[in-house]
Amino acid sequence: MIGKVEGIVDTLYNEYVQKYKAGGGKVVGYSCTFIPEEILHAAGVLPFRLRGIGIKSLSIGDSYFGPVNCSFPKCMVQLAGQGSYSFLDGAVITNGCDSMRRLYECWRKASEDHPGTLPPYFEYFSVPHKSVDYSIDFYEGELRNFIHSLEKHFEVEIQHKNIKEAVKLYNEGRMLLQKLDAVRYSEHTPISGEDAMAVLIAGHAMPRKQFNSILKKLITGLDQAQNVSDGKKRLLLVGSASDDLDFIRVIEEAGAVVVAETVCFGSRSYATLVDETGDPVRALASHYLKSSVCPRKLGYYKERRSYILDIVKKARIDGVVLQNIRFCDLHGSENGVLERDMEAAGIPCMRLEREYGPLVETGRIRMRIDAFIERIS
Repeated sequence: MIGKVEGIVDTLYNEYVQKYKAGGGKVVGYSCTFIPEEILHAAGVLPFRLRGIGIKSLSIGDSYFGPVNCSFPKCMVQLAGQGSYSFLDGAVITNGCDSMRRLYECWRKASEDHPGTLPPYFEYFSVPHKSVDYSIDFYEGELRNFIHSLEKHFEVEIQHKNIKEAVKLYNEGRMLLQKLDAVRYSEHTPISGEDAMAVLIAGHAMPRKQFNSILKKLITGLDQAQNVSDGKKRLLLVGSASDDLDFIRVIEEAGAVVVAETVCFGSRSYATLVDETGDPVRALASHYLKSSVCPRKLGYYKERRSYILDIVKKARIDGVVLQNIRFCDLHGSENGVLERDMEAAGIPCMRLEREYGPLVETGRIRMRIDAFIERIS
């Protein structure tokens, strides 16, 4: 089961996307968890989380971003410019951070020099930085504009019942992922952090109904699985996007096991459920602004810290890895404060700055992880 999921993770144009396209379906990429997959699903298109895997160089990405931009969006522009995202029928970019906000402009500019690399549907989606009522009102308006643009471009009608059905389906997935977390948090941890991350990434790269089915079978099968955490230090991974399995593999090969993560592809997207009563658009607006523990939100550090401390307790964490992609202004800034507060609470932490994905510096990271595990042993 895990091997099949990893097959989905290792390539962008995976077998599920290919089958979806072969059946006449449309695929729309999105750059951030603040863009509700439910809306895309209700429009009859396949939501596909944009990633930056599989590049050999940044010859294109470096041409449009500056030297102080993080490598995550650079990798995406590289993939777009070299045609790796040619299977997309659309893409939606949001202001997740300053670098990701520029992804919209840089991708559009790159398409001028590399014709045919801009999807037919290409939209920018603005997300507020606060969760107060007027911010939710604005975000709800953005969602309704988003719905109208999808209807116009793809010539579909998105009714409330479609959105409600999508919310129910994705809530089912969230509950299953919460069950997977509970299994991982247990003293008998039956799945490695690398394999668990592969499952999480796959959920953003295939039809949700099929993903939920795979997830149910996986959770059932874990009842008979061996304990992979026996004799190993249990780590929590916090920080920037970590959809690169090589990074987690380096950590676990050093003699630890990642039993939880609050990274962008991790528990942030399923920690709570969307309200299934009332207006589904309003419910999505409220959920996505209020539930996220992303540091892009202003004034919610205490809530994010409490969320991490709660996982440390539930998952029996021995140490926390506070990692960020180089030049990540959000996590690079907040990880220093988190380190101070975690250490003050008696929780060993390690701050780690790294490059994204295929640019990962394996030797240096392994040395840092080895030293950290020795410290907490």
